[in-house]
Amino acid sequence: MGSESASARVLRRSLTWRGRTVAWDRFGDGPPLVLLHGTPWSSALWRPIANALARDFTVHLWDMPGFGYSSKRPEDAVDLGTQGELFADLLMEWGLDRPHVVAHDIGGAVALRARLLHDVRYASLCLVDVVALSPWGSDFFTLVQQHADVLEQLPPAVHRGAVEAYVRGAASRSLRDDDLAMLVDPWTGDLGQPAFYRQIAQADERHTDEVEPRYGDIDEPVHVVWGSADAWIPVDRAHRLVELMPHAGLTVLDGAGHLVQLDAPEALAADLTRWLGSVTR
Repeated sequence: MGSESASARVLRRSLTWRGRTVAWDRFGDGPPLVLLHGTPWSSALWRPIANALARDFTVHLWDMPGFGYSSKRPEDAVDLGTQGELFADLLMEWGLDRPHVVAHDIGGAVALRARLLHDVRYASLCLVDVVALSPWGSDFFTLVQQHADVLEQLPPAVHRGAVEAYVRGAASRSLRDDDLAMLVDPWTGDLGQPAFYRQIAQADERHTDEVEPRYGDIDEPVHVVWGSADAWIPVDRAHRLVELMPHAGLTVLDGAGHLVQLDAPEALAADLTRWLGSVTR
């Protein structure tokens, strides 16, 4: 599953939510499927797999405010509580009742909060290397939360080098130059650099602690996918998550890191196709 040009990843639609601009797109044909990205990524990370899934589903992609092509205004909160509220309202705006949902990283926390706190229901829920169980957040997260205002002022070249090193640590293989640029470019420039540190500074474990005791209440079909070599969120979290959701299934992708979409794209696409096919028969 090859890389795409930057223009192929552009989100062509937008809407306004509480003053924020939310970039989104919809394509394909079939039952509704929504993909949620994590941090510090955007919907662009999902695009090649989304294109494959669009053969059988109407795929919805979106960038959370503070990420990708969505607005990055300094005054807008970008914490997981806000993103969960937005996702619930977004599904209503799209007119989606019980879509299939696939979420990665903090997208998992956003989907779980929308389900458990905002009366959203899903046809199925797939959680891919997700932020869902405390503790989460690296030493880098702690450093940023303590010094975000200073780091926002780093010289652009130093900042880019730091982000590139951070992003490389999420993959279990060497990243192609175009993939690295796809992940890093949105976090550069006058808007992107402060937005990068802002979204980390607002990350808070209380947003997963609040819903973790209720994971067993989710009665939709649930599937968990994890990279065995995930250095950001170790695979033991996948087993813990399945223990809290006794009806959930689990696939561990051998050798894949946290950036499973790039580390094992064919294996991930095959597993998602199998899983979604099993819940839409």
